[in-house]
Amino acid sequence: MHPELLPQERPLAQSWLADAVRRTLSEDLGGFPGRDVTTQATIPSDARVSAAVVMRESGVVAGLDVVPEVLGQVAIRLGLPRPTVELAVSDGDQVDAGTTLATIEGVGHVVLIAERTMLNLLSRASGIATHTRRWATALQGTGAQVLDTRKTTPMLRELEKYAVRCGGGVNKRIGLYDCAMVKDNHIAAAGSVTAAIQAIAEAFPDVPVQVEVESPAQAHEAIKAGARFLMLDNMAPDAMAELVAEIRAKEKKTGRVLLEATGGLTLDNAADVAVTGVDYLSVGALTHSSPIVDIALDLK
Repeated sequence: MHPELLPQERPLAQSWLADAVRRTLSEDLGGFPGRDVTTQATIPSDARVSAAVVMRESGVVAGLDVVPEVLGQVAIRLGLPRPTVELAVSDGDQVDAGTTLATIEGVGHVVLIAERTMLNLLSRASGIATHTRRWATALQGTGAQVLDTRKTTPMLRELEKYAVRCGGGVNKRIGLYDCAMVKDNHIAAAGSVTAAIQAIAEAFPDVPVQVEVESPAQAHEAIKAGARFLMLDNMAPDAMAELVAEIRAKEKKTGRVLLEATGGLTLDNAADVAVTGVDYLSVGALTHSSPIVDIALDLK
């Protein structure tokens, strides 16, 4: 695994999840502890319910840790017992419409107040995982993998990148702090590809460097300057294949250079791009344009 890619088995960060749920519940309930004026007015506080979290459409499941976390935090806010949760599937599973993901037993106030926050997060994550799985399937057998980007929903990056992993995709950098990514504006500001790479090496020698290139000349300059991860931006498949072959032919001297296709990628052209020999296809749409998967809470 290249150092600027997250481990595929990395779990959803529980500290992030707890904080995200706390903020999301406060948004829905109007602060801490907050209130649900409909549920608390119409249902006795000691009424118990049984409920199922159910897929309304087929898809890949992601974010199941959300279910017990939301229920637990609502219970604490209300000073009521924590419901029991039994998960029936695992993150990363492809399931059919009608599949029960989890069963819940507990106080009705807790379950119903938790419902929308729980489903919003779970549906969002599962939508990204489902979309990512389509890309992973399209690339199967090519040797290339689909990568995500930083085009994420503000404050949901941890969940969305986790969902990409559940769908079979790969995470690149988390943010601006853990990997240097040299793009056209950085090259223009620094004066050249080489100058930009050297400036980063001097200022932050501990971070990996990726360089977005638009031509063979830029690619070869970047490799000569020490870059070992190139993003081949908006190149036609034929031109990309030719450049990839040139780079691979020199790897006995340079060492392995990871290559990523970026720009203008669709599911229809994914396989054609992959066979050029690149390692990755970068797809911002995984996180910025995935529709949710319809998931519901059904009281029994």
